[in-house]
Amino acid sequence: MLETSSGDQILVIEDDPESRALLEDSLSAAGYVPLSTSNALDGLRLLYNSRPALVLLDIVLPGLDGWEACRRIREASEIPIIIVSGRSSHTDILRGFELGADDYVSKPFDKKELLSRVRAVLRRSKNGEGKELSVFRCDGLEADLRTHHVSVKGRKVTLSPTEFRLLIYLMRKQNTVVTHRELLFHVWGPSYVNERDYIKLYVRYLRKKLEKDPENPKYIVTQRGLGYRLTPGP
Repeated sequence: MLETSSGDQILVIEDDPESRALLEDSLSAAGYVPLSTSNALDGLRLLYNSRPALVLLDIVLPGLDGWEACRRIREASEIPIIIVSGRSSHTDILRGFELGADDYVSKPFDKKELLSRVRAVLRRSKNGEGKELSVFRCDGLEADLRTHHVSVKGRKVTLSPTEFRLLIYLMRKQNTVVTHRELLFHVWGPSYVNERDYIKLYVRYLRKKLEKDPENPKYIVTQRGLGYRLTPGP
């Protein structure tokens, strides 16, 4: 039996009628409340008016495409985004994450897998670290859990929600080697423990934003074959 939700609203932005109906039916059967539209502009209006718990977003849409919609959503809010698209090349998936998506599901998708990913993303969002009243510091690197403010030696850094969660977990464990599996379990969820490419991708993003020389990182150090360790920087 599928785990059911507590009635969270989920916005579906999908122009294909069959795919949209499949997503609506799957969400409804799992106890979610789907809000749906066939284009990004209407989707953005629904987003601002209804404040759903999560967005399922197609890429190929009439008018404003999903890439631009993803960028606008992420600029305006931290509402989780899962891209659901027939475009499944490595380049497309990387672009989705770079624009701030929390997950990427390729079509055709398995309903159980999609719902599992929806639950995982919602769980991370609801149980996020921002509810704690703490500030983490490491030699000029500072992250405030209350405001999601991050700075490096006084320079403000803007991170996506996933980047922020990854950084906070590393900062909690600073000077300790954190394995790939542990990071995937605690930052993404138990369904993702084998997705090592996620870790590599997001560590690369963090290094670009935090490190003076991303190719020779001082804060986020690779422990070859094991994982990563956050250390005092330069």
